[in-house]
Amino acid sequence: MNIDGFEIERKYLIAMPDAALLAACERSTITQTYLAVEGNRTERVRKRIRGEKCEYTHTVKYKLNSMRRLETERTITREEYEKLLQRADPSRRPIEKTRHCFGHGGLLWELDVFPFWNDRAFLEIELKSEQDRVELPPGIRLIREVTDDPRYTNAALSFRIPED
Repeated sequence: MNIDGFEIERKYLIAMPDAALLAACERSTITQTYLAVEGNRTERVRKRIRGEKCEYTHTVKYKLNSMRRLETERTITREEYEKLLQRADPSRRPIEKTRHCFGHGGLLWELDVFPFWNDRAFLEIELKSEQDRVELPPGIRLIREVTDDPRYTNAALSFRIPED
């Protein structure tokens, strides 16, 4: 998230990267659960495990356009996480993914691998401006950019997995 509270992100659907690229990345496992809310926002809790460390966060996002969201995120305790889980939206499934982080072009890239796909993954990059130019890292096989496709948000995946 940027300092001003805005998240500006581009997202790509990519072919599953080779094992060598994934092995060279910092890895964590993530479970995020969307909470029942009213209005034009999404709210989630996330459990993220990196090595021996486990952290919990609570995030609220308001979509402003396909690339920009107003985001508030805070670290929470395990007890707060478990209490917030009681508000889990029963119409959504929790999203589980393995996140692989790596640097390229002076930026931090996040590559998310999901258990429900064996041939594709997400590649995301947070930007400072919607006008920032992006050059994909070498070795990435682009299927298509999905920044503007609402079916490919994690919140949408908690409802339905696109099959195209």
